[in-house]
Amino acid sequence: MPFAKYEFFKKYIWEGFMIGMLTGTCLVKGEGEIIIDVNGVGYLIQCSSKASADITVGETVCMHIETHVREQAITLYAFETEDERSWFVHLQSVQGVGPKAALAILDILSPSQILSSASLGDKKAFAQAKGIGPKSASRIASELASKPLPRTRGLLGSNASKLDSHLSHSDSKKIENTELTLRNDAISALENLGVGQSDALRAVARAYNIIDGAPLLDDLIKLALKELGK
Repeated sequence: MPFAKYEFFKKYIWEGFMIGMLTGTCLVKGEGEIIIDVNGVGYLIQCSSKASADITVGETVCMHIETHVREQAITLYAFETEDERSWFVHLQSVQGVGPKAALAILDILSPSQILSSASLGDKKAFAQAKGIGPKSASRIASELASKPLPRTRGLLGSNASKLDSHLSHSDSKKIENTELTLRNDAISALENLGVGQSDALRAVARAYNIIDGAPLLDDLIKLALKELGK
């Protein structure tokens, strides 16, 4: 497709039909990709190997979708939660990180683990992802620590976690959603108290590692402030 026509298609046609979520039956699955039948239309979507392994052929699935429009292809990336989708996008804001690398990171780290690793500058955690070398891992940890936290889709806003809680996720996925929400709320509270983002990220990460079990928000904030010497 000529570039001019591609830009017209992208701006005026396809972007008016962006897919945010798909619910249907899994027809086929491979490593990192599945086909979902939605009312007779089979959508080929890319996902992490971990996500595809959790899906059974024949079962009904509901996936959050991130649509990538390129000159040569339109690719749908699928995620079990909105937080995973938003971190997939956020990871690609780091120089040199594309969709493949972002999926590789989400294959080994949950969103809350990504947040914690970035907050503590743990480049070794990112280096475990397939295709991520030491230099790239260091850059990812450094750049994420200095960036604002990823935002869920404006349409969902603070209701993203509530929406996911109604979907058929495993108990571990629901716990992960709760943990990430707790971390984000604690970081936001510290920032409202005048604490810089980088300091807030590190303090909450350290506090969460100290607390045994699932903490209450107030306890997490108090311990984070103690870590800051306040």
